[in-house]
Amino acid sequence: MATRTAIEWTEVTWNPTTGCDRVSTGCDNCYALALAKRLKAMGAAKYQADGDSRTSGPGFGVTVHPAALREPYTWRSPRLVFVNSMSDLFHARVPLTFVRDVFAVIADTPQHTYQILTKRSSRLRKVAGLLDWPANLWMGVSVENSGVLYRVADLRTVPSKVRFLSCEPLLGPLDDLDLDGIGWVIVGGESGPRRRPPDPAWIGGIRDHCIAAGVPFFFKQWGGRTPKAGGRELDGEVWGELPALTATAAS
Repeated sequence: MATRTAIEWTEVTWNPTTGCDRVSTGCDNCYALALAKRLKAMGAAKYQADGDSRTSGPGFGVTVHPAALREPYTWRSPRLVFVNSMSDLFHARVPLTFVRDVFAVIADTPQHTYQILTKRSSRLRKVAGLLDWPANLWMGVSVENSGVLYRVADLRTVPSKVRFLSCEPLLGPLDDLDLDGIGWVIVGGESGPRRRPPDPAWIGGIRDHCIAAGVPFFFKQWGGRTPKAGGRELDGEVWGELPALTATAAS
């Protein structure tokens, strides 16, 4: 079922797939891996599959959940939905047929607006032309440092109504960030005992770049021992800009 979430830029999470593994330095302190271990210990059915212990871990094997595809049809009011907060829909182990099934549900429930985020932009680019892209789907990529800016170029090839970036955890400056074709940028610091604090200049630079380009900017958190420890103010202001919702979902 959909789960109400404390993630500031969405309303609920929906996980038709679960599980993942490390693909870049932004994965090093993955919150989803830690949460999956706890959920497995609690007996949660979705988190019993073990992945390769070198790359994922207990309860974090990539698994599809066909029964979850029915869930959006049961939601009575329009929602802003983060798809796969506990996985990556474009992981190589998720069959393209199942990705198509997820997209079909999204198209069939236009009252909701869906947000999909991936670090696997190469696969996204390769299969984008094999998918039907609903108007109520926002597609994003994670960009934690300048070493993965190629993901932004991959995203630009995708025919999504809204293309967005999640620069969280932000681990370095993005001085060469090109916002052409990008409709939203989220920035956030890392949380947890092994957090890697961002330089305020990195965040301010991205914000200023968004302002100059006319792109909505959302500052999620500074990070800290807990997600909300550092607050959300940037230069004395809370930035919570969003793209316009689809007409049906906003009504």
